Amino acid sequence: MDKTLNFIRVSPKTEQTPSGLIVTLHGWGANAQDVASLLPYLNLPDYEFLLPNAPYPYPYTDTGRAWYDLRDENMYQGLIESRQLLIDWLHSLEKNTGVPLSRTILSGFSQGGAMTLDVGLTLPLAGVVVMSGYLHPDVATLNHSSFPPTLIMHGRQDQVVPVQAAWKARDVAETLGVAVEYHEFDTGHEINLQMLEVLQKFVAQTISETKL
Repeated sequence: MDKTLNFIRVSPKTEQTPSGLIVTLHGWGANAQDVASLLPYLNLPDYEFLLPNAPYPYPYTDTGRAWYDLRDENMYQGLIESRQLLIDWLHSLEKNTGVPLSRTILSGFSQGGAMTLDVGLTLPLAGVVVMSGYLHPDVATLNHSSFPPTLIMHGRQDQVVPVQAAWKARDVAETLGVAVEYHEFDTGHEINLQMLEVLQKFVAQTISETKL
């Protein structure tokens, strides 16, 4: 396992401090480059993007990465290590970018969405975005006085992570007191342009409500 996260960094073209930071976690078997291919479709030129690669190799291809092993879904082997590594890395970002967690959006797709829910609700972030994600078993035991606003999006035809997983994530989060914005789309297990439009609006609104 890597002891730190390597990542792709995409900065604004201006030399000004970014309006905010957007961290996006890829899914099981994907990598940061896959996420980077979506950035041209997001009209957020004033934001800096950090796209980390998960710490574990994916068992089926040389280029894929994994946050933990999904071959035995009851084990989640590697989750505890990935969780701590991600938390430590997120805490280091303000020193390296000049942008505090209070102006940082943590987002993720599929397994990356599960990691986003897992870690994001424990940190003082500006917001959390979960695309086609799911809950880890112990997220329901979180006990905090406040949570970042959370956007959950899912495809109704998702055959990899059924939409019922999104319903459960939404319901558990709302029970915990999380302010949840929820959207469903007539798509499968994918990120489509509609999702990116909703994400863009959520980011702009969430960051604008954060005090400088």
